[in-house]
Amino acid sequence: MRFERYIGIDYSGAETASSRLANLQLYAADRSQEPHLVSTPDRPEGRVWNWARQEIAESLIDQIRSGTRLIAGIDHALSFPQRYFQRYELTSWNQFLDDFVEHWPTHHPHVFVDLIRDQGPARTGSSDEFRITEMWTSSAKTVFRFDVQGQVAKSTHAGIPWLRRIREQVGGRVHFWPFDGWDAPPDKSVVAEVYPSIFRNRYPRGRPEHRSAGRVCHCPLAA
Repeated sequence: MRFERYIGIDYSGAETASSRLANLQLYAADRSQEPHLVSTPDRPEGRVWNWARQEIAESLIDQIRSGTRLIAGIDHALSFPQRYFQRYELTSWNQFLDDFVEHWPTHHPHVFVDLIRDQGPARTGSSDEFRITEMWTSSAKTVFRFDVQGQVAKSTHAGIPWLRRIREQVGGRVHFWPFDGWDAPPDKSVVAEVYPSIFRNRYPRGRPEHRSAGRVCHCPLAA
């Protein structure tokens, strides 16, 4: 096994970054344990205590800093369509992250996706804009299509700022696939986008199942 820990994150873009959300869950497996639901370390004993987005990011940062070599799959989009990059003259994923958090600071306290939408964001796209990977995936929904069943837009707009935070904190120890290259160095942790639903029929049903549609791993500006 190349990695010491394998993590799958069932993401949610509801409410604020510090809100504890039932739909935000973290599953993990390692060399000694099968996939299992992981509770937040802040959970009071004997109580059900949900994760918050900020907590998820901090947990990944802490684990990577500790030297644990992990791979984390997150089920929200890690980038936007090529037309978006062209429209706003963005030439790299790093530039995209910096630009995005200026217009969608959903990592800030008391800020949430719908609040920014109501204010009329300067950076957005139309519901007919797809990443190349989504054009090859029949069930994919665009990152700009809000308020529909199985939407990915809200979780994406809430999650991207935390990718930037992870990159700032442990950038030298983590490989964001494929933005840092198609081949990840063997000594680095990896963060990637995943589409759990495509694996639904490949493994026994006893394993944890994702409850909604996700996405596929994709390439950067061409995605």
